[in-house]
Amino acid sequence: MPITPATETQLSPNGTAEPILLELVDENGVTTGTAEKLAAHQPPGQLHRAFSVFLFDERGRMLLQQRALGKYHSPGVWSNTCCGHPYPGEAPFAAAARRTHEELGVSPSLLAQAGTVRYNHPDPASGLVEQEYNHLFVGLVQQTLAPDPEEVGGTAFVTAAELAERHAREPFSAWFMTVLDAARPAIKELTGSAAGW
Repeated sequence: MPITPATETQLSPNGTAEPILLELVDENGVTTGTAEKLAAHQPPGQLHRAFSVFLFDERGRMLLQQRALGKYHSPGVWSNTCCGHPYPGEAPFAAAARRTHEELGVSPSLLAQAGTVRYNHPDPASGLVEQEYNHLFVGLVQQTLAPDPEEVGGTAFVTAAELAERHAREPFSAWFMTVLDAARPAIKELTGSAAGW
């Protein structure tokens, strides 16, 4: 059964299924409470903590992820390597490493903080709203990918020029350019100026 906002759950320590909760924050990223995942994304949206990961190979190519068609939010579009939400009380760094492994079957050989960005992106297709305080991470991947097909529809390593071509002809997530632009200084530091990011 495809995961929908209404059915998306996590197992509690005692083995029962519970709704996924997100950490609500204020404009400074200070935790203010929690909300169920669907409620946080329904218009007008509640500001919540999120993360975005950009991984690169040793040639300076960015790893893109195509979101699985079964996802309730932005299915089938291309986006950054991995993105998601920390569990309440979970450090964004730990959540980024955890979800990268869960979705792509790899652990980054390097993962570094790259700042934060706050945005509000409605998704006309689903009617949901991304009202997020997003923690950015950049890093390196040196392992063979083993994507979870429930999460990932495809992957691609691209140069800066190849990304520009793909972005012009294929659908990308509403938040992709916002998080990419915010992460660019850290990406340039990681990959070097010759990579063109």
